[in-house]
Amino acid sequence: MSSKYALVHEWLTPKATGGSELVVREILNSFDADLYALIDFESRNPDSYLYQRHVGATFLQHFPGSEKGVQKYLPLMPLAIEQLDLRSYDVILSSSHAVAKGILTTPKQLHICYCHSPMRYAWDLTFDYLNASNVGKGAAGWISRYILHRLRQWDVLSANRVDYFIANSHHTRARIWRCYRREAEVIYPPVNVDDFPFLAQKEDFYVIVSRLVSYKQVSLIVKAFNELQKPLVIIGTGPEMNKIRQISKPNINILGWQPDDVVKKYMSTAKAFVYAACEDFGIALVEAQACGTPVIAFGAGGALETVRDIRSSPRTGTGVLFKTQTIAAIIEAVREFETCIGKFDSEYTKEHAAQFGAQVFARRYVEFVNGCEEKSNETWSMKS
Repeated sequence: MSSKYALVHEWLTPKATGGSELVVREILNSFDADLYALIDFESRNPDSYLYQRHVGATFLQHFPGSEKGVQKYLPLMPLAIEQLDLRSYDVILSSSHAVAKGILTTPKQLHICYCHSPMRYAWDLTFDYLNASNVGKGAAGWISRYILHRLRQWDVLSANRVDYFIANSHHTRARIWRCYRREAEVIYPPVNVDDFPFLAQKEDFYVIVSRLVSYKQVSLIVKAFNELQKPLVIIGTGPEMNKIRQISKPNINILGWQPDDVVKKYMSTAKAFVYAACEDFGIALVEAQACGTPVIAFGAGGALETVRDIRSSPRTGTGVLFKTQTIAAIIEAVREFETCIGKFDSEYTKEHAAQFGAQVFARRYVEFVNGCEEKSNETWSMKS
């Protein structure tokens, strides 16, 4: 008798198109699972692979403005996810970067969580969130701090509802241990490497593709390139757009949001892809390498697992890593890159990216889930 699967994700909206959504898509390609989320506005989107699919949602679906960002209802998210009744399923697969792992299960159900990150605004980015937000100051600030305090307590408690954790990188694995004291298997997320055009011949400009939010550190890159006076193309939008426009000099071209074909064109023709954020994995870094484009990135988090520094790996280098998130470090890295530019093998860079492809993810994920099911069945056989 085959298992009945449910897949739980945080939110499904046309604006949510990042790495966690790629994981959801690949899981649904591998398992015949019913899909659930806090909110769902994707199944009504004709351009979505979820169009007209039934998706179970929570009461937050009907709250004002939830389509534009359910995060505004952060204090209610744990309560909402606990209202989904999944008792009829044998296996719960969650894709979680906030509260999806907090689904309620019975002792006879198996729960496997693919963790993209422990809840960032409750842990690593707490003070960034408070300092950048209007609710981080005054009386509202103390209320926000209390809510985040309670959220951390719930986050640790809900981690105990998970039978097996999967982390999207060794960096995330370490964070899961630090926050929850739980071990995790590392399975890198799927990157659609075959969708990105490979070009060996590059043009004389640098590119960054990113959401323009504070922790992405795009303003640091802008300030560095202001001093370097080298051409930089910025693709993306976000709350820091006006700030970045104000500080940019004429050598910097800000394109804002662009469709996929334009993004791929710039990624494949750029001299290098520049990135200054500390990411749990960093799919954009792999996408650039799939184009044969070297990467200049902050040497922390997932970048240490996806980018090989040319200085320590002369024959297999795919980029240059800098050690601190500072203007001086970025400037030094760009200059180092230009001295090494003839050493990069664009064909190898593309091959290096292939190990993070969607097929690799699907194979490893299915093997892990099947293995967990076998262990679970053996345990119940012994008890019965």
